Amino acid sequence: MADEMPNDQEEERLINEEYKIWKKNTPFLYDLVVTHALEWPSLTVQWLPEKELTAGKEYSKQKLVLGTHTSEGEQNYLMIAEVQLPLEDSELDPKQYDEERADVGGFGSAQGKVHITQMINHEGEVNRARVMPQSKFIIATKTISADVYVFDYSKHPSKPTPDGKCKPNLLLQGHTTEGYGLAWSPFLKGHLLSGSDDGQICIWDVEGTPFKDPHNSSGPPRLNALSTYREHQGVVEDVAWHGHHADIFGSVGDDKHLILWDKRRPPNEAVMVASEAHVGEVNSLAFNPHNPNILATGSADKTVALHDWRNMGQRLHVFESHTDEVFSIGWSPKNETILASCGADRRVMVWDLSRIGDEQSPEEAEDGPPELLFIHGGHTSKVSDFAWNANDEWVAASVAEDNILQIWQMASNIYETDA
Repeated sequence: MADEMPNDQEEERLINEEYKIWKKNTPFLYDLVVTHALEWPSLTVQWLPEKELTAGKEYSKQKLVLGTHTSEGEQNYLMIAEVQLPLEDSELDPKQYDEERADVGGFGSAQGKVHITQMINHEGEVNRARVMPQSKFIIATKTISADVYVFDYSKHPSKPTPDGKCKPNLLLQGHTTEGYGLAWSPFLKGHLLSGSDDGQICIWDVEGTPFKDPHNSSGPPRLNALSTYREHQGVVEDVAWHGHHADIFGSVGDDKHLILWDKRRPPNEAVMVASEAHVGEVNSLAFNPHNPNILATGSADKTVALHDWRNMGQRLHVFESHTDEVFSIGWSPKNETILASCGADRRVMVWDLSRIGDEQSPEEAEDGPPELLFIHGGHTSKVSDFAWNANDEWVAASVAEDNILQIWQMASNIYETDA
């Protein structure tokens, strides 16, 4: 152990040096950076759909869903945060850059742009939390148990009850172990897809008729899965619904496979196509919301791969620049060619498919391939999750193991073409 210490210290010194350089350059790289230190790290982040505007105010109010990953014995929470974001046409003064906090795009002396407005007791850490697209108050969470919890946060107080009891409005059963994969159907209200470490995929309809546990009459109502799918040889890391076909979904796992399923078929015949997507475990999957044929996967092999579901035997492209495992990927809700990925290398990388194959000078090539549009380097630890904002173009939120939540928007001159 003694031999390792200098390496750890050296790495910490390098990370701190990198962060100082990043901080110094933020006024030139970003139109907006908001940094907020959470009490505990969050493994999950997602924007809620609403955007509230107030006459005479130069900012909008928007909301984020977060969770906690506390240390042994400390209470965990599902959290709602309110965020104040400057409006597009409000005057942003680079001189308002806050050197201490690395905040850009401040608006006057508005104090604290992020406020945790609601904390709901949660049993164990929140592995993932996702809001139902058709109902902004309904949030599903992946937990440390096999069950998936569903909360209607409008029915919970803003402050957690002191008894620490977790009281989900619905408990979904079907898995035998915990996991991370979770996705609401964009088409079928209440249809929830889940993948876990047990190698199974479950679908529930939360609008269905629940039942009470006969051994725990005071516990939450329960619901059994509509269908269970088994094909992966190991942990199912992520699941996603197709953006254009209501009956089709995808899954990825530690068996390195990407599988597409059709839920109109019986579960044991539902596999449409399965292919080995990477040389390492596959952690994340995302269908392009604009182009029905394109999807992407992120892997422990440090790459992001692009696929066309009409020919899954051959990958369209591999994005290489991450130096460690890729945890999460996501397409821009506004731009068909923009994809981002985050991972254990403390980075969020934004890729532009339209720049694949562009000519580069040797100097440019040193910074990465032409399709690497931007690197967000504001975190000093593994980036667990990130989310694009559907209301404000190019705005994203990211959370890392350093307890930091960052909301950021790259400078417009980076993505505006020279045309």
